[in-house]
Amino acid sequence: MENEKIILTGIRPTGNLHLGHYFGAVGNWVKLQNEYNTLIEIADVKALTDNFNNPDKVRKNVRELALDLLACGIDPNKATIFIQSMIPEIAELTVYYSNLVTIARLERNPTIKTEISQKKEIFGQSGEGVTYGFLGYPVSQTADITAFGGTLVPVGDDQLPLIEQAREIVRKFNSIYGDTLKEPNHLLSKIPRLKGLDGNEKMGKSLGNAIFLVDDDETITKKIMDAITDKNKIHKDDPANPDVCMVYYYHKLVSGDNLVTICNECKEGKRGCIQCKKELAKNMIEFLKPVKERRKYYEDNPEKVEYILKEGTKKAKLKASENMDKIKKAIKIDYFKE
Repeated sequence: MENEKIILTGIRPTGNLHLGHYFGAVGNWVKLQNEYNTLIEIADVKALTDNFNNPDKVRKNVRELALDLLACGIDPNKATIFIQSMIPEIAELTVYYSNLVTIARLERNPTIKTEISQKKEIFGQSGEGVTYGFLGYPVSQTADITAFGGTLVPVGDDQLPLIEQAREIVRKFNSIYGDTLKEPNHLLSKIPRLKGLDGNEKMGKSLGNAIFLVDDDETITKKIMDAITDKNKIHKDDPANPDVCMVYYYHKLVSGDNLVTICNECKEGKRGCIQCKKELAKNMIEFLKPVKERRKYYEDNPEKVEYILKEGTKKAKLKASENMDKIKKAIKIDYFKE
């Protein structure tokens, strides 16, 4: 289908998914799989750009990520889950596209600049240790998208500079080699980044402020009981401001039916923080129950997970191979073709 809308999205296997991933991305992918031809990349090669010295971590988390995606409701009959490193066409395209973008342009990419500044423990205080592979992230992402003819890429606003650079590379390619590649568009997430339990603007795997989808009920409860509330509320019956309370912030995600009551009782001093946290823990556990049930099913049937990954990768490889034939013909390196 020439005009078919193909969604290409992905996530790096660097650890288990948390609520930020679910509400910010994966939950939306579950909806999109019913509307579009959706490909979901387990981006192990990208994970190696800043985990190159810990390949065991990346390898282990490929399966963990697959389990989390399936647990969230990604349906292998609707969406194609594949492993990036098993598609050599992506690496080949990355080489071709690297000729079309300057180092100076890559260094100006706001997303890359921010990522480098956040990874000083890897790349050094001044960024002197930044690798070619990490700097070239936008180039390889362009290869990810175009290898499958992707037309839509779900992203948050912090990722928009990457999509814009992908569009630049596609335009440059088409201006030289003819109208061969589809220029991708972003599909901007309307959900703001989820804050951490500590009030940090980012919920992160390494920040100690996340609820992970694999957390058991006891762990979820303990984390919520330690969450930040209104610091000006000293006594149980003091009125408080729910807008500065992380417990109320999370209630808005999972306690919709009782949200007005929670808010009013908090403002009127009729709700203690411990009571409020216990109610949130109960609702959060109930919300995550179907996720955990699906994960348990796939954990008990590892052969199904392997089959899904193999078949998804095979399907993605076929699509990439077909697109590569067109691209190599455009570049005039399709030797020995009859």
